Formats: sequence, structure tokens, C-alpha cells
Amino acid sequence: MTNTLSPTAVVTEHPLQPFIDRLLKAEALLPNDATNLLEVVGILKSYGVVLEAYAKNLIYIADHQFLVLFPFFKYFNGEVTLPKLLKHWWHDRINYEYAEYCMRTMLWHGGGGLDQYLDSPEFVQTCEAAIQARINGNLMMQGLHRLFPEFLPEQVRQSAYYSGLGQFWTVMSEIFLTLSDLYDQERIQSIPEVVSHIKDGLVAAASLPITYSVEIEGDRYDLLPESAGLTFLMDTAVPYVEAVFFRGTPFLGTVSYNAQAQQISPEQSRFAYGALYADPVPVGGAGIPPTLLMQDMRHFLPNYLANYYHQSLRGDEDVRVQITQSFQKSMFCVTSAALQGLLPHAANTLDPQEQAANQAFLAAWMDRLMSSRLAVAQL
Repeated sequence: MTNTLSPTAVVTEHPLQPFIDRLLKAEALLPNDATNLLEVVGILKSYGVVLEAYAKNLIYIADHQFLVLFPFFKYFNGEVTLPKLLKHWWHDRINYEYAEYCMRTMLWHGGGGLDQYLDSPEFVQTCEAAIQARINGNLMMQGLHRLFPEFLPEQVRQSAYYSGLGQFWTVMSEIFLTLSDLYDQERIQSIPEVVSHIKDGLVAAASLPITYSVEIEGDRYDLLPESAGLTFLMDTAVPYVEAVFFRGTPFLGTVSYNAQAQQISPEQSRFAYGALYADPVPVGGAGIPPTLLMQDMRHFLPNYLANYYHQSLRGDEDVRVQITQSFQKSMFCVTSAALQGLLPHAANTLDPQEQAANQAFLAAWMDRLMSSRLAVAQL
């Protein structure tokens, strides 16, 4: 393929060029067939239900457990009853721990305007005012703040991520549940249509403001004010894809955390433990956070997807692994939508410079997908 910018230069075609071409043609990283469509829509229906529950709890914690250092009932959304306690102890409940795992992964990897704003002088000033209002009259907390002045501000930053991720997931839940409704109405009939629906949802929500405030003793503290200019797409969606789809965190028990073993890269930017890379087989093992998500989604599978799993070679014996495989396929669709929505120029542009910019943008992302399970998803 020759470079249109310089007739004498030759551009080496990317090893994953077919996938770049698919994205530029409004297709998907996942092949378009009836089975993939059934799996992707079905799993996103279940995921949408679970995300809605996760989002409500994250926002509840941010709003009502602000600087509560021992939030024993944070998963109850303010409704503590004996039946709920019994279900909680018996683990007959939504595993909100996974939502917190994703939140902490985002917080640790950072990136985007949200991460930057949480280190800004404006945030530090409002944060300190909120802390002082919250610990007023509490001698133990005041002493803690004097001894460890960075501890409580870090808890406030975490609360901001609780709220930010909750707001992001609220939008994504609606997109996925609407997708399921359209599929049931036979208005979604292909994988490219799935990707288009998700991309349209992302674009429509792109500029939604991400804000967060707490009320203490009748006074409101705008920790993430609208004036900060934080938005859905660039400040929550993109950092989420980066942290959860690509980088992730090494699962306990699968690799050694010992620095001498050198099984984990010292560079966070080189992490490849996210959803697009994970081997589905360990799901169900101790220390594997996605096990919690797969268990939650198992309860909300639409009948057609549950029947599909039941008819497989092992039936329901490895259903969590099957759910993980379907979920991974769906995340390649979400990634397709995100990349198409973030293209620097229109995918069908005829301008050579804009075409080259689109090619370079997608090639950089394909470099990162070289070691992912993209090839497995084609089978």
C-alpha cells in the first residue's frame, strides 16, 4: 500500500490491517454471524441489568457514605433489613465488590480529565473544606487528619471515582438494555448494527457533564463542579476502556507479585490484564474478580442465551466460562464502537491526510490488541 502523501514512500501494512479496514467500513472486530449476535446481545442484556445495580450502589456510596471509614452497610443502598442481611451473609445478592474493583482499577491507572482535576488546586481547596465540615466536632478524625494529611483527601478522590463510574455505567446500562429491546423487536439483526447502536449511544452522551457534590450540615460542596468541564466520553468512558478493557490488574494466584520473578511489568502502560486479554478458563477461581461479575450476570440471562449455553457440550457445568467468552465478544463490540466514535476524521473521508490520520490512530490501537484474544474471538 503506497503512501498518498509521498509517492516515493512505502507504508508497511499493519499485521492487523483487515481489522482496521473493518472498523473503517463501520463493521466490527467481531465476525458478523447469528451465533455471535445472539451471544453479544444476550450477554449485554444481562450486563445492562447488573450495571444498573452497580451504578446505583456506587452513586449511593459516593453520596451517603462520604468519609465513612467503616461503611459496614454500604451495599444496602440505605435499606438495612433482616431479610437483606440474611441474603447478604448467604451471598444471595449482587456482588457489588466487582464494581469497586473496577473503580479502584480506574483510580489507580488514572488518565483523562477526571484524574487531572483531582490533583488541581481547585479540587484540593474544595476537598479540604468538605473534610473540615465532615470532621467538625470529631476529635478522632481531626487527629487522624493532622497526623496523615493525605489520607482523607485520598478517600475523597475515591468517592469522586465512585460517582464518576456510577454515572458512566448508568448511561451504558441504558444503551445495553435498549439494544436488547431492539433485538427483541427484530430491529437489530447484525453485529455491525450492534456496534452502530453502541457508537450512537456513546456519541449522544459524549458531552454529558460529570459532576459530584456532597451535602454536609445543609451546605453543598461541589467536588466535581460543572465548571470543571468534565464530560462522559473523554473523562470517564475513555479512561474506563483504558483501565478495564486494556490494562486491568494481575489476578491474584495467576502470576507472582514478587518483583524478582519479573512476571508483572514495572510499567503500568504496558499492562495487558484487561477484559480483552483475559483467559476465560480461570473464571471461578479464588482471587479472580470477574468471577463475581459472571455470577451476577448468570442470574439475568435471557432465556434464549441460557438455552444456548445449556445445549453446549458441557451444558451448565462451565456456564461461567461460557458467559466470560460471550462477555469478551461483547467487549470487542464495545471497543469497536469506541474506536469508531473516537476516529479523528470521518471513516469515509476522501482526504488523503485524514485517511492517513485515521489509519495511524487505529494502527496504534491494533498494536495493543496484538496479544489480546482478538484472534480467538474470530473462531
